Amino acid sequence: MSRIGKQPVPIPTGVKVEVKGGSVFVQGPKGKLERKLPEGISVSVEGGAAKVARASDQKRHRAFHGLARALLANMVKGVVEPFSKSLEIVGTGFNAMVTGKKLDLIVGYANTISLPIPDGIEVTLGKTKPPKITISGADKERVGQFAAAARAVRPPSPYSDNKGIRYEGEQVRKKVGKAFGSAAAK
Repeated sequence: MSRIGKQPVPIPTGVKVEVKGGSVFVQGPKGKLERKLPEGISVSVEGGAAKVARASDQKRHRAFHGLARALLANMVKGVVEPFSKSLEIVGTGFNAMVTGKKLDLIVGYANTISLPIPDGIEVTLGKTKPPKITISGADKERVGQFAAAARAVRPPSPYSDNKGIRYEGEQVRKKVGKAFGSAAAK
């Protein structure tokens, strides 16, 4: 039995969880989310908690049991308190701007990179040095995916310049560059 899957998901006040067909709908003060359940997994709402059950002991049903419960718990948590990720931009002249529903990144390329901001995601820019981008929203998966897409535009360099976009607090392991004028060159 899945240890995580059998735990009930507590539903806070102000959050509404509904199960229709093979989908779960969660609505709260900070937004509403919908997710299709994997085959063989069902959700029932009893009292102030939601329970996730599986149809059988088949391997694929066991595999999705804990996953479905964790996804449901993240949905309930996200509609009460949004998830957020912070990115830092390190590099001379590197900057970011939010124009409408686009995040414009100026990160050392000949042109500005524009990323469309998905629905349900909010992007704010800090006035700190290095510039800080905060991505927040009710859906943990979308927040992480957009943060990863922004970081992928210019990942941090492992060499001495250390330029790029990184998660806040991320430690980049430095590599040794080429050695000039050493004994190995003779």
